[in-house]
Amino acid sequence: MTIEPALPGQPPRFAGPRDPGDAWVVTEAGERYWGRFGAAGLMAFDTERGVLLQHRVGWSHHGGTWALPGGALHQGEPAIAGALREAHEEAGVPVASVRPRFTNVLDLGVWSYTTVVADVIERFAAAVTDPESFAVEWSPVDEVDDRPLHPGFADAWSSLRSLLHVRPVIVVDAANVVGSVPDGWWKDRAGAAEHLLTRVAALASSGVPADALGLGATHWFPDFVVVVEGQARDVMDIDGVRTVRAPGEGDDTIAAEAAALADDGHAVTVVTSDRGLRARAEDAGATVHGAGWLTGLLG
Repeated sequence: MTIEPALPGQPPRFAGPRDPGDAWVVTEAGERYWGRFGAAGLMAFDTERGVLLQHRVGWSHHGGTWALPGGALHQGEPAIAGALREAHEEAGVPVASVRPRFTNVLDLGVWSYTTVVADVIERFAAAVTDPESFAVEWSPVDEVDDRPLHPGFADAWSSLRSLLHVRPVIVVDAANVVGSVPDGWWKDRAGAAEHLLTRVAALASSGVPADALGLGATHWFPDFVVVVEGQARDVMDIDGVRTVRAPGEGDDTIAAEAAALADDGHAVTVVTSDRGLRARAEDAGATVHGAGWLTGLLG
């Protein structure tokens, strides 16, 4: 663990070996940004407790303000991994207790900061676990603005807050997507469906660009629901994807899933090239994309 230095002229405070990423990036205009390889922070969101904030110690940059647990990325470290590492080091956040929902990147060219917004999936007690914090506290969303915020976090908070309750779900018409590629799927429908599920699970793990979903921020990790029918109902379950086996016509199940998810407040995207199903899904409140949209994301 390396501690961020305070202001020019003050000595850095380090605990442990220094990572090459622990350095200032200084622009031609003299602006200073911490993290040679960029930086990242974690916004852990709990529907009951709010967001987890860190009260920065006085010697740190913008000391005395409130922001997110975070810091400089290590060389070659993915932003999500770095945000989770920093949150664990600074606030005792167990990595397995949160699930990333979306990321937002501030890219200044010479330096970038990635905010990782993650849902708490297993409640934990946050605590001050290194010298960079006066305190770490859960703050109700409506009370975040009452605190003196770090300028960078203050600039981002409004747009981040507007997305906290956006929960995208992609519902896939498996038969339609599999049938859109003439690769012999009809000879082994269950095998073709399983191959699709495996690819969708990989996409669920890597996430979807925000512009593909028509959402704000930079990158999202939506839930995926894949509806199978007929012979494909024998497909194995794949981790990371919810498989729904239609008891009859797949279209009826897909329309019902889309309606139920939309009624529950989710931002629903249905993947199908079937015109009749498209109309039913749109009536249910879903956005609809053709099979080619998904196959493009799958690569």
